[in-house]
Amino acid sequence: MLRRLAARTFWSLSRWRLSTAPAPDRPTVLVGAPHTSNWDFALMLGITWRLDMDIRWLGKHSLFTGWRGPLMRALGGIPVDRSNAGRVVDEVLELVRSGEVFGLVVTPDGTRGGHTHWKSGFYRIARESGMPVTLGYVDRTTMTTGLGPTLEMTGDVHADMDRIRAFYADKAGFRPDLRVEPRLREETQRV
Repeated sequence: MLRRLAARTFWSLSRWRLSTAPAPDRPTVLVGAPHTSNWDFALMLGITWRLDMDIRWLGKHSLFTGWRGPLMRALGGIPVDRSNAGRVVDEVLELVRSGEVFGLVVTPDGTRGGHTHWKSGFYRIARESGMPVTLGYVDRTTMTTGLGPTLEMTGDVHADMDRIRAFYADKAGFRPDLRVEPRLREETQRV
């Protein structure tokens, strides 16, 4: 496959080290974090392509305008209209329920700055679809990237996020100064 060959070439030439872990054995919500630069997302795609994972990903709708639209969709992109972000969760769940099988790459820290919490869509999608959450990471301090553990979300938001926070505690993105602590506004409520 062309994607896998491109990824293999990229990883052989990159100064980043890919910490290879086996790909999840079933569809998963793949969290790409910390998301501090567009390069973080490119590295996440490189991981999924190297592991030959069938993925879709969420991106702001402006990435899908003009000539970029067909390219972004061909790469697995699903446009997100931020003015109606709640609808995105419903659309992804409709794809899952229709029988489409894919992993979903989500960057819950959102827009790479200017906020204090992660967006909870990844959690809601995981809980409502029954998909686990796989923790993908980029760590500039060690120049490594890869996949961490795959976790089942229990519905205890605070406890689930504690496990996620523990994993990401020593990870910094491409631009560490823009890192957002893994925390949901809903941690004190039910999601």
